[in-house]
Amino acid sequence: MKKILVTGGCGYIGSHTILDLIENGFDVISVDNNSRSSTRLLEGIEKISGKKIKNYKVDLCNFDDTHAIFQENPDIAGIIHFAAFKAVGESVEKPLMYFENNLVSLINLLKCVDEFGISYFVFSSSCTVYGNPDQIPVTENTPPKPAESPYGYTKQMGEQIINEFSKSSKIKCILLRYFNPAGAHPSSLIGELPIDKPQNLVPVITQTAIGKIPQMVVFGNDYATRDGSCVRDFVHVCDLGHAHTLAIKYLLDQKNQTLCEAFNLGSGSGITVLEAIKAFEDVSRVKLNYVIGPRRPGDVIAIYANNDKARNLLGWEPKYNLNDIMLTAWNWEQKLIADEKLFTGKNFQMN
Repeated sequence: MKKILVTGGCGYIGSHTILDLIENGFDVISVDNNSRSSTRLLEGIEKISGKKIKNYKVDLCNFDDTHAIFQENPDIAGIIHFAAFKAVGESVEKPLMYFENNLVSLINLLKCVDEFGISYFVFSSSCTVYGNPDQIPVTENTPPKPAESPYGYTKQMGEQIINEFSKSSKIKCILLRYFNPAGAHPSSLIGELPIDKPQNLVPVITQTAIGKIPQMVVFGNDYATRDGSCVRDFVHVCDLGHAHTLAIKYLLDQKNQTLCEAFNLGSGSGITVLEAIKAFEDVSRVKLNYVIGPRRPGDVIAIYANNDKARNLLGWEPKYNLNDIMLTAWNWEQKLIADEKLFTGKNFQMN
């Protein structure tokens, strides 16, 4: 069993990836300082898989604490790096915090990779590296435009850092550029768990439907799209998790064509925000309370993926569609409310 270190393992995509790694025979350890997460999702993994995951509550911006993890685990074969701040709007408001957290943590991690001779590194990148592209769908060769937010810039810079590092260290790296992760595990035992106000569209939708958010805002309906709202590419989080397992296997099997390769992970089709709302209303039979608001700084107008490279080289085949995404997200939200009522006695009024 190869040991894989997953940073940000208590987070949304990290937890689903850990579960997929376990199901494919890997030994996994996590590092997550829980500044924007909790160990609840690790508990869900244990319920599903029967495996208890060790988490190091370490801030990767602290080099000494990060270094100690590698000293304790000299048999780490590869790393999947998720840990980062990820809210586009917050990054616009607090750019220095994003640059410091996302880039210093990456550099500290790569210093340890170099010192301890880790051979394989998978980076959680983002479609934000493309900025506002001239043409869609985007391929891995689409020229990047200026990022629309400091968060996007940290992903662009992160990719550049890793690419240059791979040339000097000969480590084999994969950059996974994914689009809009959404949905939850079909068991409803793990899913997206925003600690504060959710930033991503689908949890905003489900929290509005359940009554946690009184009214949701669609940021702009005057874009040059088919209904005026932004276009996004929604990909189920379980499909994303499996792609990371396939990426590690790809590297372990020495199939990489260069030292640092990029792959798009998206459904391959664009969905507008208003279409996503309609899909949720159809599967849940709940009418959402939403209003149209002004455009939000940092939002890309329209983007979706050409995923041919991931299909052809990684053997990645998304299994879940938009309705699956909305249904699993809704089931997860209802499970959260049921659990909260059980432990606190709180009641939420559904809209």
